Amino acid sequence: MLKGKTALVTGSTSGIGLGIAKALAAQGANIVLNGFGDADGPKAEITALGVKVVYHGADMSQPAAIEDMMKFAAAEFGQVDILVNNAGIQHVARIENFPAEKWDAIIAINLSSAFHATRLVLPSMLAANQGKGWGRIINLASVHGLVGSAEKSAYVAAKHGIVGLTKVTALENATTGVTCNAICPGWVLTPLVQQQVDARALAGGISNEAATQQLLGEKEPSMQFTTPEELGALAVFFCSPAGNNIRGVAWNMDGGWTAQ
Repeated sequence: MLKGKTALVTGSTSGIGLGIAKALAAQGANIVLNGFGDADGPKAEITALGVKVVYHGADMSQPAAIEDMMKFAAAEFGQVDILVNNAGIQHVARIENFPAEKWDAIIAINLSSAFHATRLVLPSMLAANQGKGWGRIINLASVHGLVGSAEKSAYVAAKHGIVGLTKVTALENATTGVTCNAICPGWVLTPLVQQQVDARALAGGISNEAATQQLLGEKEPSMQFTTPEELGALAVFFCSPAGNNIRGVAWNMDGGWTAQ
């Protein structure tokens, strides 16, 4: 379905981003990976799906690095057709104890990076399809873009901001072939969430399994994690013809978290 398209997925060397990149690649899209850590393994996984994949290690807190990544992607593939803004970090603390530098880093990586990547990709998306435009911008928000949780002030603020940015991007391009939507997962067993499970187990002197059940039981009625593969399938749906008139939504995949 996406053969000949190019998708750039930030924060895609592991977790949600890698799951989405693999789902888009399985539909024929070439992939630009981004993120810290090992890139060779993810590149090999996606190459095995029969598409071309390249990697750029832009620090998503730096606008100049983001601009360099977008130029690199354009040089490799001509243009980016699908942008998935997924890069994110987390820090947990009460507001009065929240380090200012952690706040600044979370806002930069979780929110401002999506703005910078979006502003840089929009001109080519709007010029595509003989000037009618075609593009898909998918922002990974969170259930925390819809509701709050204690001790996550920067993360919740950034994810609420992502939902707002999604709506404005969608409205500004509503008469074109460029859509923008947000995905709002609940608990996904990524390295970030595993750290929270491990910390809970250590603090409570309980097993990892018990800590997992506690974590899910507090928020997520389904008592199961959403998977990167499920999130990838939703991203593919947004990129399909069925997604042509889905614009500005914050689509929660949260096991019933926000239904309570």
